[in-house]
Amino acid sequence: MAESVDHQQVHDFLVEIARKAGDMIATAQPHVNTSGHKSNTTDLVTETDKAVEKFVTGALKERYPDYDFLGEETYVPGKRLTDKPTFVCDPIDGTTNFVHAFPNVCISLALCVYRMPVVGVVYNPYTTHMYTAIKNQGSFLTMPVRTDSPSSPAPIAPRKIRLPRKSYPEPLTGLRSALIAVEWGYDRTGENFTVKHKTFTKLAGATEDGGKMVHSIRSLGSAALSFCAVAAGQVDLYWEGGPWAWDVAAGWLVLTEAGGIVVDGNPGNWSPTVDGRRYLAVRAAPSGQKEIVEEFWSAVVGRLGYD
Repeated sequence: MAESVDHQQVHDFLVEIARKAGDMIATAQPHVNTSGHKSNTTDLVTETDKAVEKFVTGALKERYPDYDFLGEETYVPGKRLTDKPTFVCDPIDGTTNFVHAFPNVCISLALCVYRMPVVGVVYNPYTTHMYTAIKNQGSFLTMPVRTDSPSSPAPIAPRKIRLPRKSYPEPLTGLRSALIAVEWGYDRTGENFTVKHKTFTKLAGATEDGGKMVHSIRSLGSAALSFCAVAAGQVDLYWEGGPWAWDVAAGWLVLTEAGGIVVDGNPGNWSPTVDGRRYLAVRAAPSGQKEIVEEFWSAVVGRLGYD
């Protein structure tokens, strides 16, 4: 079955689904006080999350009834990716942003085969930025741009841009010149939280105090869009522990097809799994990827314990 997958056909269908689901997201009216939560009050879920995943599941199962499905809102504890073709869906990645009307929100859709993504689509319906990738075919951003052509039917039209945004990315020269994305996550106590905030402090701290003094640190509120920001070259690295396969599968492919790499968020493992829940994503560069990974690992205070 895996050998017969038409990647282009799947890609086109996922783009179509993402746009329709995006309309559902963009027209919703979420409220902080009416959203539900899962593990705690920072782990939010809305009726829109559930409605979008129901729509996506129905569309995919009608077209591809023999494929597996792994989604955030229908996840069964213990389920992992297998060799079988599997659609992986996060209906709203960035739910906290969504309920606060902060427009860094997306739907993330991927097809994984042999536990690795082969098609990925990440769509932000508020900005209409669409990130797409097919294995061995590169990754792209389709976004609205202003046109000055007198023959253009509209002053703003979509343009498809190959990633990374810079045709000739700069070398990675170390953390002192790096812009890094991180997230607090929804676990606000325990060892993982301690590892995160101590590492954040070391990354930001002055060199005379033992810190790495990175250019700055960003929290985008969406794992999928953070991967895409690294793929585009807008962020140099993204470090995170706690996301699930549906948060990262599509963004992982967008990044690697743009020349970036993904390693473990814990030091030492150069070959993490998509559902391993610990990630360090690094942008494309003509040199310096290995060196900046090792420098970053040296700044991790402890070990993330997500399994």
